[in-house]
Amino acid sequence: MYQIKRLTMLLLALAVVGGAVLLTGCQEKQDDRPTVALIMKSLANEFFQTMEKGAKAHHAQHADEYNLQTRGIKNETDVDQQIAYVELMMAQGVDAIVIAPADSKALVSVCKRAMDAGIVVVNIDNKFDADVLRDKGITIPFVGPNNREGAKLAGTYLAVRLKAGDKVAIIEGAPNAYNGIQRKRGFDDAMLASSMEIVASQTGFWEADKAQPIASAMINAHADLKAILCANDSMAMGAVAALKDAGKLGTVHVVGFDNIAAVEDLLKEGKILCTVDQHADQLASYGIQYALEMLRGNAPAADKETPVDLITAETL
Repeated sequence: MYQIKRLTMLLLALAVVGGAVLLTGCQEKQDDRPTVALIMKSLANEFFQTMEKGAKAHHAQHADEYNLQTRGIKNETDVDQQIAYVELMMAQGVDAIVIAPADSKALVSVCKRAMDAGIVVVNIDNKFDADVLRDKGITIPFVGPNNREGAKLAGTYLAVRLKAGDKVAIIEGAPNAYNGIQRKRGFDDAMLASSMEIVASQTGFWEADKAQPIASAMINAHADLKAILCANDSMAMGAVAALKDAGKLGTVHVVGFDNIAAVEDLLKEGKILCTVDQHADQLASYGIQYALEMLRGNAPAADKETPVDLITAETL
């Protein structure tokens, strides 16, 4: 079934390309500007909506330098669709792909094929797995934040409001996502350094509706729970909803990550203690700019760290 689904997606992608070719009458490329494709995770997540807006704003300011295409999958775990988008961009002959992979391992093979076809690939947001890259014999530069350090910032801010031995729980990102793993490690770093007791840790797959029942179960299992640390803001919103249902808003701290606009009021109201801004509006722009530099031969295929900042009600 998997192979059939993949083949169907690829045929649809090729059909789209074929239609485009017929409509243009096989005309030659209209200009010499390179085309950069931005392939994101779920556009249902405000973080990636902000990322797309930032990319389009960057393009508007640099329209004379490159053409831009953007694609985003329906949900965070739709890996097959994201692979199909990479294949579609290959078929269309784009010059560069800037990708926030839904899976740190599964997208490496198709990106290698893109590189073999002469396409520059830049990795943003969620870092590709180093072992898989090594096995494939390729280097794909990562342009993005230190997720572990960002999560540690938030965890440390929480810890000073707790006392040693307090019980905390973690709602993790998708287990196949490098950034989710690193955020979990950052939370662990801060909690263990402050002698907190981590009583539960479970994936919410990045989504509020999946995180809410997990948070409810954590609250029910641990009446003296003091905090829930969430690997993104969508899951933090799910935790807030669970606390509201349990009548415990204000008694359990909630930590998020991403600084999406939807949590601003929750921060001001104290329902979310803090979040971490990895500057979604600039992240794609960093990746696009780096891809353009690589196309011009002005940049090596090397990682480039971008900023993370702690956001609280006081810093808004």
